[in-house]
Amino acid sequence: MAIVIIRQDGKASHWKEILLSTSKNIPIYEFGEEHPKEDITMALVWQHPKGSLKQYPNLKCVASMGAGVDFIMADSDISENITITRVVDPMLANDMSEFVIACIYSHLKNLSFYGQQESQKSWTRKEYLSKEDVTIGIMGLGELGRTLAKDLQHQGFQVQGWANSRKEGIHTFLGKKELTQFLSTTSILVCLLPLTEDTRNILDKELFKKLPKDAYVINVARGGHLVEKDLLNMVDSGHLSGASLDVFSQEPLPQDHPFWGHPNIHITPHIASISSPKSIVPQILENYNRLAKGEQLKNVVSTSKGY
Repeated sequence: MAIVIIRQDGKASHWKEILLSTSKNIPIYEFGEEHPKEDITMALVWQHPKGSLKQYPNLKCVASMGAGVDFIMADSDISENITITRVVDPMLANDMSEFVIACIYSHLKNLSFYGQQESQKSWTRKEYLSKEDVTIGIMGLGELGRTLAKDLQHQGFQVQGWANSRKEGIHTFLGKKELTQFLSTTSILVCLLPLTEDTRNILDKELFKKLPKDAYVINVARGGHLVEKDLLNMVDSGHLSGASLDVFSQEPLPQDHPFWGHPNIHITPHIASISSPKSIVPQILENYNRLAKGEQLKNVVSTSKGY
């Protein structure tokens, strides 16, 4: 049994070093180095090249090195017999919650507006909002969404969620039949949905029309959720007051993209929450040991649901 790490961001060596420092007895290889393909039983992946996994005849587990698994589900070469797992990390959820709350306060207190003014040496005051003025609607109440909802409630925000099942302690709207009602009372919309065939392009013009005028959109889930031209149209028309975007359909965002420099669209480079090796490595090693013993793995993804 052995592990292969497949990443395209130059971080594979760092992850290998941390894994080996924690468990020296497990053979661990980077995808780009020579390694015995038949020994690989677990692949640790993040945005791996499609088709790169089919060369491992004894592969039993593909483990996402983050919370998202949409890129794994999009790889048609992965056998149905291979178990897919993801990261469930309280630190990741806390980081995401802090980031989204920062975006919310920035919107309420017009911090992006004043940042632009500073660069222009302009002195103009703009009326701000308070937490009592807004209702925050969270699309997706998995671990990340629930953590955010509880943190916002603790700070005194009005919070509601949209999901497939009711969540304790959170006013929840269910499925497609209650989506319009959810949107009509949401003034700040946060997308934390998994990316599936049902949720791809869900943030489109028809959805935005159902939000109240001057609603604000925060997308920290996946770029594939958003129809970018629809967001631009709805912001430029004045229906939406703006957006904070951390994820995009193409990353890095192309230099000629109209989001750059847009006064009402705040951009960050996919940094809302980043998987920490220190908190994730123990999960990986536990599942590796479970795999060796033929035991049930933790944090298994439902291939039918896509998360």
